[in-house]
Amino acid sequence: MEKEGFYRCVECSRKAAELHRDYSNGILKITICGSCQKPVDKYIEYDPVIILIDAILCKAQAFRHILFNTSLNIHWKLCVFCLLCEAYLRWSALHGSEQSSDPADIIRYTKEWEFYGKFGLAALELMAFYSGVLSFLWLWVSCLQGGSIELNLLLRGLLLSCYGKVLLVPAVIWEHDYSPFCLGLIKLFVLTSNSQAIRVIFNCSRRLSLVAVCFGLLSETITAQACSRLPWSIRDIQDMWTS
Repeated sequence: MEKEGFYRCVECSRKAAELHRDYSNGILKITICGSCQKPVDKYIEYDPVIILIDAILCKAQAFRHILFNTSLNIHWKLCVFCLLCEAYLRWSALHGSEQSSDPADIIRYTKEWEFYGKFGLAALELMAFYSGVLSFLWLWVSCLQGGSIELNLLLRGLLLSCYGKVLLVPAVIWEHDYSPFCLGLIKLFVLTSNSQAIRVIFNCSRRLSLVAVCFGLLSETITAQACSRLPWSIRDIQDMWTS
């Protein structure tokens, strides 16, 4: 789905007025970029599956096509879905195979609130990650480059590049015994995708995008450590009711 306004060349990231030109009798001709002399967006002729594969391979051209030349607006829904997956993963790891003999007892409802707590914690950590990334990029762009940040575009890119988190639930179902290893690979893949999205949006070096992601990861880790040291938890409430 194309969007209105300026587009970007998927090869050199230069702005373009159109992706293709529509001639009579339904003949379409792809626009050639005036800077690199290559098609502005070759992906408009590709099957969505090919685009998805290239995005999974973290190709910059595929990221530019999705972020600049389409109006894909599922990032907030994808964010909520990924948070639900991560909350379920943490909640299931907390309880394991525990089962309650009485479906109406207070423990059942306590476990339900624990899931909501895990969802809130995952959302808080995600906010901390994005805050760290945005703070670093704001300092770099505003203070050092004298420019401005397109906040909506950056948030959209970061949220869409977190699509790898949908693999959290299959990782638990298929390889429960090796879930820490699977989680590490998924986390690395998501961070790599975040770095590529930043690199594409700002047309910057890979080193700078990696530093921004590391800054966000540090902020997320500090937030997680701070939350783990809270003097109360839902588990304490459950112990109080069962004692």
